[in-house]
Amino acid sequence: MKQQTALKFDTVIFDLDGTLLDTLDDLTASVNYCMKKFGCPLHSREDVRKMVGNGVNSLLERALPNGRNTPFYSDCVAVFQEYYKNHMLDQTGPFSGIIPMLQALKAKDYKLAVVSNKFDAAVKGLCNDFFSRYISSAIGESPHIARKPAPDTVFKAIEELHSIPSRCIYVGDSEVDIETAANTGIPCISVNWGFKDTAFLQQHHASVIVSSPDELLKEIFKMSDSSNANPCSN
Repeated sequence: MKQQTALKFDTVIFDLDGTLLDTLDDLTASVNYCMKKFGCPLHSREDVRKMVGNGVNSLLERALPNGRNTPFYSDCVAVFQEYYKNHMLDQTGPFSGIIPMLQALKAKDYKLAVVSNKFDAAVKGLCNDFFSRYISSAIGESPHIARKPAPDTVFKAIEELHSIPSRCIYVGDSEVDIETAANTGIPCISVNWGFKDTAFLQQHHASVIVSSPDELLKEIFKMSDSSNANPCSN
Protein backbone atom coordinates (compact mmCIF):
# COMPACT_ATOMS: atom_id res chain seq x y z
CA MET A 1 0.00 0.00 0.00
CA LYS A 2 1.30 3.45 -0.89
CA GLN A 3 2.15 5.53 2.17
CA GLN A 4 0.31 8.87 2.36
CA THR A 5 2.55 11.94 2.28
CA ALA A 6 2.27 14.14 5.36
CA LEU A 7 0.60 17.49 4.66
CA LYS A 8 2.36 20.77 5.36
CA PHE A 9 -1.02 22.14 6.53
CA ASP A 10 -3.68 19.95 8.13
CA THR A 11 -5.83 22.58 9.87
CA VAL A 12 -8.18 25.18 8.37
CA ILE A 13 -9.75 28.02 10.39
CA PHE A 14 -12.77 29.62 8.69
CA ASP A 15 -14.58 32.88 9.20
CA LEU A 16 -18.38 32.31 9.25
CA ASP A 17 -20.51 35.14 7.80
CA GLY A 18 -19.72 35.75 4.14
CA THR A 19 -17.31 32.81 4.03
CA LEU A 20 -19.28 29.67 4.88
CA LEU A 21 -22.76 31.10 5.43
CA ASP A 22 -24.85 33.61 3.49
CA THR A 23 -26.31 35.48 6.47
CA LEU A 24 -26.94 38.86 4.89
CA ASP A 25 -30.74 38.67 4.57
CA ASP A 26 -31.24 37.66 8.20
CA LEU A 27 -28.78 40.30 9.38
CA THR A 28 -30.60 42.94 7.33
CA ALA A 29 -33.97 41.88 8.74
CA SER A 30 -32.61 41.97 12.29
CA VAL A 31 -31.04 45.40 11.84
CA ASN A 32 -34.26 46.80 10.41
CA TYR A 33 -36.34 45.24 13.19
CA CYS A 34 -34.23 47.26 15.63
CA MET A 35 -34.35 50.41 13.51
CA LYS A 36 -38.14 50.24 13.33
CA LYS A 37 -38.49 49.46 17.05
CA PHE A 38 -36.39 52.49 18.01
CA GLY A 39 -37.75 54.84 15.33
CA CYS A 40 -34.61 55.01 13.15
CA PRO A 41 -34.28 54.95 9.34
CA LEU A 42 -34.24 51.50 7.73
CA HIS A 43 -31.30 50.14 5.74
CA SER A 44 -31.07 48.32 2.43
CA ARG A 45 -29.41 44.95 2.03
CA GLU A 46 -26.42 46.65 0.39
CA ASP A 47 -26.19 49.16 3.24
CA VAL A 48 -25.94 46.30 5.73
CA ARG A 49 -23.39 44.48 3.55
CA LYS A 50 -21.06 47.45 4.03
CA MET A 51 -21.69 47.56 7.80
CA VAL A 52 -20.94 43.97 8.75
CA GLY A 53 -17.62 42.33 9.50
CA ASN A 54 -16.62 43.27 13.03
CA GLY A 55 -19.36 42.06 15.35
CA VAL A 56 -22.82 43.17 16.42
CA ASN A 57 -21.60 46.22 18.36
CA SER A 58 -19.85 47.66 15.33
CA LEU A 59 -22.79 46.72 13.08
CA LEU A 60 -25.25 48.69 15.20
CA GLU A 61 -22.80 51.53 15.70
CA ARG A 62 -22.85 51.93 11.93
CA ALA A 63 -26.60 51.38 11.62
CA LEU A 64 -27.73 53.89 14.26
CA PRO A 65 -27.78 57.59 13.26
CA ASN A 66 -25.53 58.65 16.15
CA GLY A 67 -23.58 55.43 16.54
CA ARG A 68 -22.56 54.55 20.09
CA ASN A 69 -23.62 58.03 21.21
CA THR A 70 -27.24 57.04 20.61
CA PRO A 71 -28.91 57.01 24.08
CA PHE A 72 -30.53 53.62 23.46
CA TYR A 73 -27.48 52.03 21.80
CA SER A 74 -27.04 49.31 24.45
CA ASP A 75 -30.78 48.53 24.42
CA CYS A 76 -30.62 48.21 20.65
CA VAL A 77 -27.73 45.73 20.86
CA ALA A 78 -29.71 43.60 23.34
CA VAL A 79 -32.83 43.69 21.15
CA PHE A 80 -30.79 42.76 18.09
CA GLN A 81 -29.18 39.78 19.81
CA GLU A 82 -32.51 38.45 21.04
CA TYR A 83 -34.27 38.94 17.70
CA TYR A 84 -31.40 37.51 15.67
CA LYS A 85 -31.10 34.47 17.93
CA ASN A 86 -34.74 33.65 17.12
CA HIS A 87 -34.56 34.46 13.39
CA MET A 88 -31.00 33.58 12.32
CA LEU A 89 -32.23 30.55 10.37
CA ASP A 90 -35.04 32.27 8.48
CA GLN A 91 -33.05 32.79 5.26
CA THR A 92 -29.49 31.82 6.18
CA GLY A 93 -27.71 28.86 4.63
CA PRO A 94 -24.33 27.73 3.32
CA PHE A 95 -23.12 29.24 0.07
CA SER A 96 -23.37 26.87 -2.88
CA GLY A 97 -20.47 24.41 -2.85
CA ILE A 98 -19.53 24.88 0.80
CA ILE A 99 -20.77 21.51 2.07
CA PRO A 100 -18.96 19.46 -0.62
CA MET A 101 -15.80 21.48 0.09
CA LEU A 102 -16.00 20.72 3.83
CA GLN A 103 -16.76 17.07 3.07
CA ALA A 104 -13.64 16.84 0.89
CA LEU A 105 -11.46 18.41 3.60
CA LYS A 106 -12.87 16.12 6.26
CA ALA A 107 -12.26 13.10 4.04
CA LYS A 108 -8.58 14.10 3.95
CA ASP A 109 -8.54 14.37 7.78
CA TYR A 110 -8.17 18.14 7.96
CA LYS A 111 -9.00 19.67 11.33
CA LEU A 112 -11.65 22.39 10.85
CA ALA A 113 -12.78 25.31 13.01
CA VAL A 114 -14.81 28.51 12.77
CA VAL A 115 -13.80 31.81 14.36
CA SER A 116 -16.18 34.77 14.08
CA ASN A 117 -16.91 38.20 15.52
CA LYS A 118 -20.59 37.24 15.65
CA PHE A 119 -21.71 36.72 19.26
CA ASP A 120 -20.66 33.33 20.57
CA ALA A 121 -24.11 31.78 21.09
CA ALA A 122 -25.05 32.48 17.48
CA VAL A 123 -21.76 31.11 16.13
CA LYS A 124 -22.11 27.88 18.06
CA GLY A 125 -25.79 27.57 17.15
CA LEU A 126 -25.26 28.11 13.43
CA CYS A 127 -22.29 25.75 13.28
CA ASN A 128 -24.28 23.12 15.11
CA ASP A 129 -27.21 23.55 12.70
CA PHE A 130 -25.20 23.49 9.48
CA PHE A 131 -21.71 22.09 10.06
CA SER A 132 -21.79 19.74 13.07
CA ARG A 133 -20.31 16.88 11.00
CA TYR A 134 -17.32 18.94 9.91
CA ILE A 135 -16.49 21.76 12.35
CA SER A 136 -14.88 20.64 15.61
CA SER A 137 -14.41 24.07 17.21
CA ALA A 138 -16.65 27.17 16.88
CA ILE A 139 -15.72 30.39 18.68
CA GLY A 140 -17.51 33.73 18.60
CA GLU A 141 -17.36 37.09 20.32
CA SER A 142 -17.58 37.06 24.12
CA PRO A 143 -16.38 39.25 27.00
CA HIS A 144 -13.73 36.68 27.89
CA ILE A 145 -11.54 36.86 24.80
CA ALA A 146 -10.34 39.56 22.41
CA ARG A 147 -12.16 39.53 19.08
CA LYS A 148 -10.62 39.59 15.62
CA PRO A 149 -8.34 41.04 14.33
CA ALA A 150 -6.66 40.10 17.62
CA PRO A 151 -5.32 36.55 17.25
CA ASP A 152 -6.79 35.27 20.54
CA THR A 153 -9.85 33.46 19.17
CA VAL A 154 -7.78 31.81 16.43
CA PHE A 155 -5.21 30.60 18.95
CA LYS A 156 -8.04 29.25 21.09
CA ALA A 157 -9.46 27.33 18.13
CA ILE A 158 -6.03 25.95 17.29
CA GLU A 159 -5.66 24.79 20.89
CA GLU A 160 -9.09 23.14 20.86
CA LEU A 161 -8.17 21.32 17.63
CA HIS A 162 -4.87 20.14 19.18
CA SER A 163 -3.01 21.74 16.30
CA ILE A 164 -0.21 24.32 16.02
CA PRO A 165 -0.10 27.61 14.05
CA SER A 166 2.53 26.37 11.61
CA ARG A 167 0.06 23.75 10.35
CA CYS A 168 -2.88 26.16 9.91
CA ILE A 169 -4.50 28.07 7.06
CA TYR A 170 -7.01 30.86 7.66
CA VAL A 171 -9.95 31.53 5.29
CA GLY A 172 -12.11 34.67 5.35
CA ASP A 173 -13.90 37.29 3.27
CA SER A 174 -12.86 40.64 4.77
CA GLU A 175 -10.01 42.94 5.70
CA VAL A 176 -10.53 41.91 9.33
CA ASP A 177 -9.75 38.34 8.33
CA ILE A 178 -6.60 39.37 6.48
CA GLU A 179 -5.44 41.28 9.56
CA THR A 180 -6.37 38.39 11.85
CA ALA A 181 -4.33 35.89 9.87
CA ALA A 182 -1.37 38.27 9.78
CA ASN A 183 -1.60 38.85 13.54
CA THR A 184 -1.72 35.08 14.08
CA GLY A 185 1.21 34.49 11.73
CA ILE A 186 -0.57 32.00 9.47
CA PRO A 187 -1.27 32.03 5.71
CA CYS A 188 -4.57 33.44 4.53
CA ILE A 189 -6.92 32.70 1.65
CA SER A 190 -9.51 35.40 0.92
CA VAL A 191 -12.86 34.59 -0.70
CA ASN A 192 -14.70 37.11 -2.87
CA TRP A 193 -18.26 35.72 -2.69
CA GLY A 194 -19.01 37.24 0.71
CA PHE A 195 -19.24 40.82 1.97
CA LYS A 196 -16.16 42.19 0.16
CA ASP A 197 -15.24 42.01 -3.52
CA THR A 198 -11.91 41.32 -5.21
CA ALA A 199 -10.95 44.99 -5.61
CA PHE A 200 -11.57 45.68 -1.92
CA LEU A 201 -9.58 42.61 -0.85
CA GLN A 202 -6.69 43.58 -3.11
CA GLN A 203 -6.67 47.07 -1.62
CA HIS A 204 -6.29 45.44 1.79
CA HIS A 205 -3.34 43.32 0.71
CA ALA A 206 -4.98 39.94 0.21
CA SER A 207 -2.27 37.55 -0.98
CA VAL A 208 -4.56 34.81 -2.35
CA ILE A 209 -8.15 35.39 -3.56
CA VAL A 210 -10.51 32.63 -4.72
CA SER A 211 -13.91 32.87 -6.38
CA SER A 212 -15.61 29.55 -5.54
CA PRO A 213 -15.51 26.83 -2.86
CA ASP A 214 -14.07 24.45 -5.47
CA GLU A 215 -11.25 26.90 -6.18
CA LEU A 216 -10.76 27.29 -2.42
CA LEU A 217 -10.45 23.53 -1.99
CA LYS A 218 -7.86 23.30 -4.76
CA GLU A 219 -5.88 26.17 -3.21
CA ILE A 220 -5.88 24.52 0.22
CA PHE A 221 -4.66 21.24 -1.28
CA LYS A 222 -1.99 23.08 -3.29
CA MET A 223 -0.73 24.99 -0.25
CA SER A 224 -0.78 21.84 1.87
CA ASP A 225 1.50 20.06 -0.59
CA SER A 226 3.79 23.06 -1.05
CA SER A 227 6.87 23.93 0.97
CA ASN A 228 6.45 27.63 0.12
CA ALA A 229 3.01 28.82 1.34
CA ASN A 230 2.80 32.59 1.36
CA PRO A 231 1.59 34.20 4.58
CA CYS A 232 -0.88 37.06 4.56
CA SER A 233 0.72 40.47 4.48
CA ASN A 234 -0.69 43.30 6.51
